[in-house]
Amino acid sequence: MLIYKILREDEWRALERDGQTDGAPVDVEDGFIHFSTAEQVSGTLAKHFQGEAGLWLLSVEADRLGDALKWEPARGGEMFPHLYRPLERAEVERAVQIDPEAPLPHVIS
Repeated sequence: MLIYKILREDEWRALERDGQTDGAPVDVEDGFIHFSTAEQVSGTLAKHFQGEAGLWLLSVEADRLGDALKWEPARGGEMFPHLYRPLERAEVERAVQIDPEAPLPHVIS
């Protein structure tokens, strides 16, 4: 199953450069990297990235993340995937630049 992480341009470039990331500032503050399922990613965009440009949608195979990936209740009691370790660049299946105002079906697979 693929799960998704949204990064801003500078966060994506840092992951590319450093080979791993602790995520966005909110991830560092919360102590885990927030991911979304295919069904949740549009809501995440609308809630946290409204009007922002230069966003990247990363696809990651959940099974590759091992025991550090926990499914926990979040927005509205829905179960969201949270990664309790840095994300490695090699774990990213695909990264696509997205427009938060455009539909996502063409990049979610």
